[in-house]
Amino acid sequence: MVQSDRKKDGQNPAFLILFPREPRRFPFNRFSQNIVRTIHIVSMGMILGGIARGGDHDSLWTWIVMTVVSGLCLFGIDLYKTGRFMIEGSGVAVWIKLGLIGLGNLFPGARLEFYIAATAVASIGSHMGPAWRHFSFWEWRVTRYKNDK
Repeated sequence: MVQSDRKKDGQNPAFLILFPREPRRFPFNRFSQNIVRTIHIVSMGMILGGIARGGDHDSLWTWIVMTVVSGLCLFGIDLYKTGRFMIEGSGVAVWIKLGLIGLGNLFPGARLEFYIAATAVASIGSHMGPAWRHFSFWEWRVTRYKNDK
């Protein structure tokens, strides 16, 4: 098989690093994600409450850092397993959430409303059923893996 044939059928090594045929297993996956997700939810809750009570950037700085770091950790865990999640329902919910947070920063007068909307999208994205969670917007079909539970 020549190099160009490998690229056509998805055998490109760089492609397979991000999009393996089967998701990789993350060590202590459930435990790790539960701890990091709990930190993420609590810190985001503190930001929402702080904004609702008139908190400014400086007073919320610690919670902002904790939210960003825990969010990056969650994103990294999912990305390690497979990059496919970025184009599936659960990943699209993350992109929408990040867009809403960005809009909240662009329009500070409506920040609380955008952050509440982002929290709602995150909640729905985290609890949607497998048919939605694994719906690929790239392939326009539900994707399944052998080790899905």
